[in-house]
Amino acid sequence: MPLPYRGRGPRLAGSRVVTTSLPRATPRSPRRAGRGAPLLSHAQRLTRRRHSSEQVPPEPEPPADFRSGKWLQERAGGDSRASRQALRAGMSSRHRICGQEEVVIPCASDNDSGSVDLQLNNLEDVKKGPSSFEFTDLDISDIPGLPRESFSCSFGYPTHQGPLSEAIIERLIQSIQAVFNGELKDELEKLTFLRSLSSLSQTLSYDETAESFIHSHVANIVHALNVLVQEEPLHSLFSPVRQEVFVTITDLSYQDVHLLFGSEERAELFSLITKSMITLPSVRNLTQLQEIMPSGPYNSEYLYRLTFQAFFEMLQSLVIKDPHLENLDTILKHMDPWLQSIKDHERERATASMAKVLKCLSRHLSLKFPLRFQRLGHLVALMALLCGDPVKEVAEEAAEGTHYLLYITQRLKYTTHDKENHQSLRRALKKCREFLELYNIKQFYSCPFEIAQVFEVFLNPNELCQFVMTTLDGLKNLKNPCIQESAGELLITLVKNAASRFEKVPEIIGVICARLSIISQPSVHQQIINAVSLLISRPKYTDTVLSHLLCHPIPYDRHLAELWRSLEVELPSTTWILWRLLRKLQKYHNVPTQEKMAYEAVAATDALYEVFVGNRLLAATFRLFPQLLMTLLIQIHHSIGLTMSDVAVPVGLYPQQEVPSEATPLSFAMQAIKTLLLRTFCWQEFNIMEKNKGWALLERKDCHLQGVFLLANALRERSHHLACKVLYLLVPLLNRGNDEHKLTSAGFFVELLQSPVARRLPGIYSIARLKDWLHHGNNLFRIVALRGLYNLARHQEMREDIKSLLPCILDSLCEADEEIVLLTIQTLLQLVRTMDFTTLAAMMRTLFSLFGDVRPGVHRFSMVLFGASIKSVKYSDKKNIEKQVLDSLVPLLLYSQDENDAVAEESRQVLTICAQFLKWRLPQEVYCKEPWYIKPTEAGTVCKFFGKKCKGKINILAQTLMYSKNAKLPIRRSAVMFVGLLSKYADRSELRMKGTDWIEDDLRGLLQDPEPSLRVIAFQALYRVQKVRTEPEPEQTVCWLRRLMGCLPT
Repeated sequence: MPLPYRGRGPRLAGSRVVTTSLPRATPRSPRRAGRGAPLLSHAQRLTRRRHSSEQVPPEPEPPADFRSGKWLQERAGGDSRASRQALRAGMSSRHRICGQEEVVIPCASDNDSGSVDLQLNNLEDVKKGPSSFEFTDLDISDIPGLPRESFSCSFGYPTHQGPLSEAIIERLIQSIQAVFNGELKDELEKLTFLRSLSSLSQTLSYDETAESFIHSHVANIVHALNVLVQEEPLHSLFSPVRQEVFVTITDLSYQDVHLLFGSEERAELFSLITKSMITLPSVRNLTQLQEIMPSGPYNSEYLYRLTFQAFFEMLQSLVIKDPHLENLDTILKHMDPWLQSIKDHERERATASMAKVLKCLSRHLSLKFPLRFQRLGHLVALMALLCGDPVKEVAEEAAEGTHYLLYITQRLKYTTHDKENHQSLRRALKKCREFLELYNIKQFYSCPFEIAQVFEVFLNPNELCQFVMTTLDGLKNLKNPCIQESAGELLITLVKNAASRFEKVPEIIGVICARLSIISQPSVHQQIINAVSLLISRPKYTDTVLSHLLCHPIPYDRHLAELWRSLEVELPSTTWILWRLLRKLQKYHNVPTQEKMAYEAVAATDALYEVFVGNRLLAATFRLFPQLLMTLLIQIHHSIGLTMSDVAVPVGLYPQQEVPSEATPLSFAMQAIKTLLLRTFCWQEFNIMEKNKGWALLERKDCHLQGVFLLANALRERSHHLACKVLYLLVPLLNRGNDEHKLTSAGFFVELLQSPVARRLPGIYSIARLKDWLHHGNNLFRIVALRGLYNLARHQEMREDIKSLLPCILDSLCEADEEIVLLTIQTLLQLVRTMDFTTLAAMMRTLFSLFGDVRPGVHRFSMVLFGASIKSVKYSDKKNIEKQVLDSLVPLLLYSQDENDAVAEESRQVLTICAQFLKWRLPQEVYCKEPWYIKPTEAGTVCKFFGKKCKGKINILAQTLMYSKNAKLPIRRSAVMFVGLLSKYADRSELRMKGTDWIEDDLRGLLQDPEPSLRVIAFQALYRVQKVRTEPEPEQTVCWLRRLMGCLPT
């Protein structure tokens, strides 16, 4: 079917001549209005170019040209007429697809200079209504380098010389309908179909039949175009079909028939068209391909440029009437992956396409609510990254696109700003102008961080987040290191200037952490860490950033570990950051012990370790040393015996890897506290802990307090000033937190009470708390209390205050816990000289009951305290205490034969004290260390001495016989031997009166003892007792000296 002539006929297929005007500002420039000179509208200039052979005189160039050389003329965006004529020259007349015609780009030309003069100062003249501000176009600043494009310029839609007849329209419809019912077999049929559609589109404004047909068959048209594009080869360009598809879509778009928006199939067509153009080989490759595979009448290079020109015109037609920016959003969605392509020629084409779209939009921007473009931040970041592209052509195209985008952004913010925030808009515009005045325009658009500075003032929090996320995506570009550099510069600039307005900080930190491992350049890596440092140093975001960083697997990988170690924070913020990190750990110490330990607590411990290793927060570490030390000690206490299976690990945190078996909560806490001591120069304390196996003590549940005591004493001895700080810190913390928290704090506290500083503590903070702990149900708290009292009693001036606690302390002598009893005895040794007689006598009775205790330590130290008590008895009270002293002689004498050398030696020493108290002189045989059964002669001497001295004072024989049933063999053996020897010096008349049966019965029972030595000694003792019973009492002989003097001194 013949088609209407597309050359000089009614429809100029290759020419998109435009007329009509936009309903915007007046068609007169304010700069010329005063002179009364009328301004030619854009439509008028286009009409003159079309109908006259005269050439329109060249108008002034735009303020900034971002392309090098004659790029504008050589690229697809150049003079379409020249390119099309060259294309026709390369074609035979048989295959020409266009007649002799002019092609006009459907947007304002670069030379349109009749713009409204937009001055910042005009904002001062804003008319204030009674309740709101009235804005005009004059409110936008005159920014250096931005095009002063006329908003009064006309832009129209394609027209034809005259209307088509109904017959022609019917034939067009029939030919198109035939395609819907059949298929297109060759190139000529395809071109015929496309030109028919394009021609029919021109009749929609006046022919209802054509309009009804087109609107009712949009789905068929979209499907047909989809098939045509799919049939075109992806890696070659030998046919003008693609160009005609773009022309057809453009023509229909001008008639408000949109084939690329509104449904899933249309979106697929848009995606397919975009891909088919962007993925074409470069011009050089196409030329080489043509040499290998001749393409017939078409010159590939010119066909390539003309096709791209049609593609650009198609994109521009989509945004000319886009008051809601909905189409811009769709275009960006389809161009997005190509703008970030790793292939240079694809990225260059996508950038050039986007620049054309932004340029056209900036000329015909007429915004209306609601605005559906919500990705401004993303677009700005993309263009800024592309401005730093290593490919020169990409950077130049991006610079031009950014140039127009800045203007669009200003108009957008002017339209959408809240009138109540008028001053905020003024400040943003002023700041933008100040920045631009500082920079050379060409340098500005080639410097991404300067672009970020300028655009930042206009972006709202959500757009800033988009900007940051897109910038972080640029870090994934491993092929082009300079893109990573640009992303690093953009990010650090934005964080410095606009961090206070950020939203979705956790998501930002999450992406940063994910990108750390793929950043190849050390400088960019440090920039990213600096960005995190800036965010974390802002009190508004500190907790948020910390919480997200703590939600990563531990131990941290080398990238996150480096982040913790390399935090670059200004000095005033270091303490704040370290304190907030510490609080993340401390908050879990103030709650009741849970079934599983919180993961954040373990992660915070590991983070503290990494911070200490990095040593960037040293000043804060010294300042917070007391809190850090105590918190880590408490964390160690909580972690004893736990593995990572005892930690509440968030679901999905370790999706592909298991937690290393050597990683435990305790190991993290131990390495952190060791590193803390080393970083704060506590080397001697570290050495003391290592030499005395203090670290092993801390790790054991039953010895943890011993490790705490050791570390506290080491700190007190070697770093007294730090110990004092810890002491003052602990005063308010002793009653906080759970049992582990209180116990570790109390243990450290009581050891520091040895310090002279402790004397200045009010009693309510020292003695009163120790008294409470004495009555605590947990024995460990009682141990801590007694240790604290012992340390306080070292200060002479504190002993009087402690005396009020003596009844409670004495009660502790009867405890089953050996450590409690020993600490009680040690404390009483400090206080024994301050006791009154009643307390002293009661204590001695209790101590006497501990003689022979199965616990060697209790046995020994009870005798030590007993001896100290005897020494402390005042002269006036000696008579009252003598009976207790005499009763202690036999036990002390027998225990001098104990198998424990320390007990035996202590018994001899206390026996000496008792003898001194009684004013006796003990025979030297008492101090013999050999067993009595080996030295019977010495044993006889000792028995003779005590038998005579105790006669009539105590029943020494009965007391000794009680120990014949002692659990210890040496004591039983000594007691039985002593009974046999004592019987010789006993009062025979009394023995006869009472009888010896009770003694003999006990001795006969011992004849069955499994120990042979004891049976022999028992037999000898029984023989001596029976002999005493049967033999008459010997005559009393008195030497002549006694008769002379009447008595002998003892």
